[in-house]
Amino acid sequence: MSRPGQGVMVPVAGLGFPPQNVARVVVWEWLNEHSRWRPYTATVCHHIENVLKEDARGSVVLGQVDAHLVPYVIDLQSMHQFRQDTGTMRPVRRNFYDPSSAPGKGIVWEWENDGGAWTAYDMDICITIQNAYEKQHPWLDLSSLGFCYLIYFNSMSQMNRQTRRRRRLRRRLDLAYPLTVGSIPKSQSWPVGASSGQPCSCQQCVLVNSTRAASNAILASQRRKAPPAPPPPPSGGPPGALAVRPSATFAGAALWAAPAAATAGPAEPATPPALPPRSPSAPGGAPTPGQNNLNRPGPQRAASSVSARASIPPGVPALPVKNLNGTGPVHPALAGMTGILLCAAGLPVCLTRAPKPILHPPPVSKSDVKPVPGVPGVCRKTKKKHLKKSKNPEDVVRRYMQKVKNPPDEDCTICMERLVTASGYEGVLRHKGVRPELVGRLGRCGHVYHLLCLVAMYSNGNKDGSLQCPTCKAIYGEKTGTQPPGKMEFHLIPHSLPGFSDTQTIRIVYDIPTGIQGPEHPNPGKKFTARGFPRHCYLPNNDKGQKVLRLLITAWERRLIFTIGTSNTTGESDTVVWNEIHHKTEFGSNLTGHGYPDASYLDNVLAELTAQGVSEAVAKA
Repeated sequence: MSRPGQGVMVPVAGLGFPPQNVARVVVWEWLNEHSRWRPYTATVCHHIENVLKEDARGSVVLGQVDAHLVPYVIDLQSMHQFRQDTGTMRPVRRNFYDPSSAPGKGIVWEWENDGGAWTAYDMDICITIQNAYEKQHPWLDLSSLGFCYLIYFNSMSQMNRQTRRRRRLRRRLDLAYPLTVGSIPKSQSWPVGASSGQPCSCQQCVLVNSTRAASNAILASQRRKAPPAPPPPPSGGPPGALAVRPSATFAGAALWAAPAAATAGPAEPATPPALPPRSPSAPGGAPTPGQNNLNRPGPQRAASSVSARASIPPGVPALPVKNLNGTGPVHPALAGMTGILLCAAGLPVCLTRAPKPILHPPPVSKSDVKPVPGVPGVCRKTKKKHLKKSKNPEDVVRRYMQKVKNPPDEDCTICMERLVTASGYEGVLRHKGVRPELVGRLGRCGHVYHLLCLVAMYSNGNKDGSLQCPTCKAIYGEKTGTQPPGKMEFHLIPHSLPGFSDTQTIRIVYDIPTGIQGPEHPNPGKKFTARGFPRHCYLPNNDKGQKVLRLLITAWERRLIFTIGTSNTTGESDTVVWNEIHHKTEFGSNLTGHGYPDASYLDNVLAELTAQGVSEAVAKA
């Protein structure tokens, strides 16, 4: 089957704009941790294009058009996406596609993940699927794109050729991606002058504007202090030649650094002189240092950085910023945005490699390891599934419900039929003694449902003898999970956590081996993996920390700490993952967000345990 052409970067005068009078659909994409380019939605792309037309070196606040992207800002100068709450940076690119392709028509192809949510395919895959769909092919083999999947259009499903597992897929119409013809108007020089109208007061814009104002002030100060132009170098280069060092964080943005002064003491960084524009006759040549790298393909941007490599002289400020390999010691949002804007302004900046998180305490001898006061034992083990024996789903539901003779005229929130009519599960589910029109009220929270709907909900769940209200999440009975067999150890070590210098530390060690999934798991009989075990977690040895430990032991015995699913980090399916109860796995720092100090963590984890039906009152009962 023929595959449609991918988006192309058409160079014109050194920039990746389409040629004059040739229309192209613009799709903005970001690079994920698996080195795959993931498209932004059409709405977000329209927003980026609008900002680009106003200022090709500015910043795009994605939260202004998509509430799910509130922490994210795109810097058009460095072509990186920046996450304000963590400081993580990822490359972005601007790709062009044919207007008659799927993005030009607003067609999106999606597959259903393990959580029941719909995930869009990569853009080249989406275009390939749509092309086969339009040609009325009954099926499509994605092996030519590097994926062992078959697409069946009759059943609208995707099948893994190795495991034979099927997933649903769907085709939906959305907003068409933006269309561009010819080149975009020339970008404004940075820094941009004050704009008209009231500035946005959202958190992202305040951060961007305040950081930009600070770097404007620094730029003006450096111009006032700039020393005379140095004499021509011996090599015959142009006066005021600058040493350039590429940033490890911004793969395509050259960072300016002035040569060191001949006098003693730290050198004053000088502002870069005006550089001649790049010659239109060399679209594929090396880029001019400091030029906007917008739309330059990744290999060209990387090559330009390597060719411009030089040493940073003394006097250049070092700015630790989190990249994909680490985290800076300063606030990541402020450090990251400052680095972006100073770089765009032409100021000398050196991005240093950030420190690594301290995951484990210093070595502890066996004689120094002690039991936790007030907590009996040092180990808990779980074996195979041990569920409470119940007669049948009907008995479990009737145990927690009271019959309602005159139901209110409102919707049942399970089947969405009126309570005064029969359940939507009539004819789908049959249980002796449960008529479709029977209605009951849960005893503690008072919410009303069809009895047959609750029987159907229970039958599709863990079948552990407990019932959870679908409206308020109140738990009736003792909720248990699907955690695989394993071991939990806990003890006291003679070291203190940051923020708890006056107490020792409780260390918890979880260990779960690989195994075979049981009937309660997503794929019974299939092997599951257990990555990263044993996992070490830490609590302060105070009253609240000991309380959390006791409840975690209860949650472990009820198999609620872990489950089997798809990893949010690696995307691997059929693996052991955390189950909505957060743990602190970083001992001596908080660079990843999973460490200390964190003043609200103990209260937050107690609330999470309560939501799982694990509280001190229940545990004592």
